[in-house]
Parts: sequence; C-alpha cells; structure tokens
Amino acid sequence: MNALLSFGYAMLMKDVMNSVLAVGLEPALGFYHQPRTQAPPLALDLMEIFRVPLVDMIVVASLNRGMWDASEDFTIRGQQVWLSDAGRRKFVKLYEERKGESWKHPVTGYSLTYRRLIELEVRLLEKEWMGEGGLFGQLVVR
Repeated sequence: MNALLSFGYAMLMKDVMNSVLAVGLEPALGFYHQPRTQAPPLALDLMEIFRVPLVDMIVVASLNRGMWDASEDFTIRGQQVWLSDAGRRKFVKLYEERKGESWKHPVTGYSLTYRRLIELEVRLLEKEWMGEGGLFGQLVVR
C-alpha cells in the first residue's frame, strides 16, 4: 500500500507543480509547509486538496478490487517494496483515468475533469491572495 501511495503522491506533486508554474505562482512560498527538502512548499500545500480524490481513493478501490499481483506489480529490494515497471504502468493508467473523470465544483458550479480542476484551484488561490477570494479550497469529497 505504501508503494502505491508514494508513487501516487509523486505523480500528484508533478501535476500540482505544473499548475503552480503555469499560473505563475512562486512554489517556494507555502502557507502550511515550510521549505525543508527539495519539495516546494506551495505544491505540498495544494496537494492536500487532491490527495484523497486522486490518489487515496484509487489506491483503496484498486486494492479492494484485487487489481494488484504481488509478484508482478511489486519488486522487493532489501527491506523495501517498490512498484515494478508493470505496476507503475497499471497505476499510471488508473491515475490518468481518474484525472479524466468529471466533477462539479461546489462553488463555481462548473463540471470539470480533475485534470482541469487542479489548475482551477491554483488560479482560485491566486485570486484569494489578490483579494478577490472566497472560492478557493472549498472542495468536499463525499
């Protein structure tokens, strides 16, 4: 489970970071996370909004459906468990399918894919910081 979550969070970090850079915000200026590692604090902050719907839910659902084969999808190196090439391909497919699903934003009322929703939330954060706020961070997963 940890190998799946870690790989998923890395993919989500990349997507959030791409949106932060596309919008033009400074990734080193976070509001919850502090700069301690190579991970940019703002991307870590924004990841929190999407961890459950984009990573946690697909990991739990795929485990419940028995989609993973321990011998084919994982590799053991010493005491560590890693996703194999086949496991990574399987996860990327699940992740990309999930990002393609539509979801209705509770405040704007727009129906968007999760892929577009990531950038929308970054843009709403930018508006919040510019004093035109009230829409950022109101995503609720039921």
